[in-house]
Amino acid sequence: MFQWSKKVVKSVTFNPEVADESLLSLVESHLEPQPEKTFSDLCKEALWQFLCVPESVKTGSNTAATESVEQKIDELQRQVADLEERFFAKESNRLEAMERHIVQLTQQMAHLAILVTERPIIHHQPPTSPAPTPVASAVPAMEMANNNYIATPPEDVDPVISRLSQFLDDF
Repeated sequence: MFQWSKKVVKSVTFNPEVADESLLSLVESHLEPQPEKTFSDLCKEALWQFLCVPESVKTGSNTAATESVEQKIDELQRQVADLEERFFAKESNRLEAMERHIVQLTQQMAHLAILVTERPIIHHQPPTSPAPTPVASAVPAMEMANNNYIATPPEDVDPVISRLSQFLDDF
């Protein structure tokens, strides 16, 4: 065996034959769209493919790699499908719970509406009907509103007397 220097330069000769010239034109057309590659790079790739990797090993490893990639893809697809299934189930349960809650709230609103319409409303303000005739005593006049008597103090009565008159009405 002989010693090689760190940088070895070998030359390739293309003869003026049709085969060599067509090979040279193919090399030039292959290198033209890839300016970062050199003829040396192309020769090294070709030598690696030709000398180091026999075709049987090359296709066998390619098939194994393809099968491995396909298995990974299948596993990922199963995981994505499982994730989607769990997500949609969770969201479906969530949506059903929200719908039940909305139905409950709607029923409660209907019940409250019924209660409000059935109960009589007691007015604490005098109705807009004509004013009753004033009574000469200090006791305020009584008015009829929704079958309940509501005391209405006269306008010129003292506020202390009007507060005390409420107690007199209850007494």
